[in-house]
Amino acid sequence: MKVHLGIKTDPIENRYSYDWLFRIMEEHRIPRLQLGSFFEIPYLDDGYFIELREKAQKRGIRITSVFSSHRDLSGFFSGDRHLEKAARRIFERFIHVGSLVGADYVGSSAGSVPRDMIGEKEAGVLCFFSHMEDLTRLALDKGLKALTIEVMSSSAEPPTFPEEIDRFMDHFSGQHEKHKTSTVPVYLLGDISHGYADSAGTVRHGNYELFEHSIPYMCEFHFKNTDSLFNATFGFSAEECKRGVVDLARLKGIIEKNASRWPVRETTGYLELPGPKLGRDYTDCKLEGMLIDSIEALKRYF
Repeated sequence: MKVHLGIKTDPIENRYSYDWLFRIMEEHRIPRLQLGSFFEIPYLDDGYFIELREKAQKRGIRITSVFSSHRDLSGFFSGDRHLEKAARRIFERFIHVGSLVGADYVGSSAGSVPRDMIGEKEAGVLCFFSHMEDLTRLALDKGLKALTIEVMSSSAEPPTFPEEIDRFMDHFSGQHEKHKTSTVPVYLLGDISHGYADSAGTVRHGNYELFEHSIPYMCEFHFKNTDSLFNATFGFSAEECKRGVVDLARLKGIIEKNASRWPVRETTGYLELPGPKLGRDYTDCKLEGMLIDSIEALKRYF
């Protein structure tokens, strides 16, 4: 199983330019980028994304994935027709942007049902299923390889539990099997920092358990570190590894042990960090060092 290294763009949003990030990636030989969603995406002309693709290519970088950063699709779980329509338009725009930048995959978390409406979760799941079936056709038309869904860490954000993962993926694999010539498949985006702890703080499903369970459906994933309750997220510097629960050697072993179970022959793991507090002179300057520390840690194993 070949694992490529990449970076998701989240920590530079409203902080640094893409040129800044591309320089770091070129210097440290990280060839793949996951473009995180940002607030201007619906309003930008197509030319912006064509130019961004060209800038990346000049640095030897390929934008291989487009993925949400802000739980953009929660309108599917809102029970509100206006918000549902907005979620659909957002995902359609993501797919179009993915085509413009030359991505293989475009995806998002499925969305989140409001906590005070948790009884409406099933209706939200069915709404999401219905829209995704249409969107897999659009994705094929735009030249994508697949759409992706992220495995999450909350009862309000499916899929999180193993049985939800199986239900989602059985549904989408069945749909694709029926319509192979007119749709793309739906895969999972995994995250090694995602596990499930209930409202009492009891861990019901660990991060390694959910990651390994997801492998037969997974085409890409996120690298980030976390604590024992999957609460805070951070990187892989020596100091962060002392307080984090993600062991990169163990992760590598899980990937290799399950090499024959992946639905793809090669995958990309994207470093996904929130970075330091946004918008402070004494914090923004730390981002480059944080990225480099984690990049070097990842390169020791992958």
